[in-house]
Amino acid sequence: MVATPAAGLGQGGIDRMMNALRRALAQQADGAVAVRFVASRGNGSVMLSPFYVLGFCLQMLAARLGGKLDLVHINLASHGSTYRKLVIAAWARALRVPYVLHLHGADYRRFWPEDNGLLARCIGAMFAGAGGIIVLGGIWRDFVRARVPETAERLVIVPNATPVPRLPHAGGGESVHILFLGRVENRKGVPELCAALGGLAALPGWRATIAGDGEVDKLRRDLGELGLAERVAVPGWQGEDDVARLLSAADILTLPSHSENLPIAVIEAMAAGLAIVTTPVGATPDIVSDGETGLLVPPGDVEALRQALAKLIETPALRRELGEAARRTHRERLDTGPYAKTLCAIWTRVATAGRLEGAR
Repeated sequence: MVATPAAGLGQGGIDRMMNALRRALAQQADGAVAVRFVASRGNGSVMLSPFYVLGFCLQMLAARLGGKLDLVHINLASHGSTYRKLVIAAWARALRVPYVLHLHGADYRRFWPEDNGLLARCIGAMFAGAGGIIVLGGIWRDFVRARVPETAERLVIVPNATPVPRLPHAGGGESVHILFLGRVENRKGVPELCAALGGLAALPGWRATIAGDGEVDKLRRDLGELGLAERVAVPGWQGEDDVARLLSAADILTLPSHSENLPIAVIEAMAAGLAIVTTPVGATPDIVSDGETGLLVPPGDVEALRQALAKLIETPALRRELGEAARRTHRERLDTGPYAKTLCAIWTRVATAGRLEGAR
């Protein structure tokens, strides 16, 4: 059983990852692993989430009693996600069901207290009790190992993955198309992006799209004040098909975030062969090498962001070079087919170890 916010059918990054995983598993012919994706939060009001947690636990119990549950995969982020997963992990331990933790949260270092308070102890126990722990990059492996040293042998790095794009890459045509995909908020660096685009106003030959939910109305007002309303589209939240079309029609993906774990938008852009301009936060440097598979700029540095975007607008050969290198990296390391096989191998190993432990 896989605990995911809306059973892989929601709008967030974890659900998008799990939906891609579901598709990749369906394409594997051996059927060696039977996977059920179950909501732990739901798509509606967060007030209903305790009922989803209860439903998840009841399904765990029924499957365990029926001899049909070998392992629980727990997708984990901060705040409400952790509180819900503490319950699910404790219930798994009570039922003697092995579980794998999959850490996604961008702000988990700030969320997990360094004191010896109740929350810190509960989180530590959840990690210590996991049969396997998946993190998205080296920075997160080191973080968990420092907090719970006994988990060192159970930690494994598995970067996020996305499928090969359904649409061929066409680009923006005569006008270089700069794309932002993500929540419209300060953490994603949207104010700095607006300021950088304002600094490019005198440069011809580009347009931009800032797509995502969040502070959309404020963004439109800010762009209007900068005189960019006609040059920067703000379509709001975009569905899966809309995102595919935007990636196909873009030349540059920029994500100037202040904090991330490992952003799906960057991996999707790499899959499409876009030139990347992003920040070296979270595990992003594990997949984006500055000057090789993208350009990295310091978070919060408007001038560095402006210069990187201007360089790519004015240098088509560099855009193509970085985009092709990003595409190759995606096919080698970040495609969902190998990703699904890796997760199946982890599940099998942890479940087998759990059965052997139970037989002693």
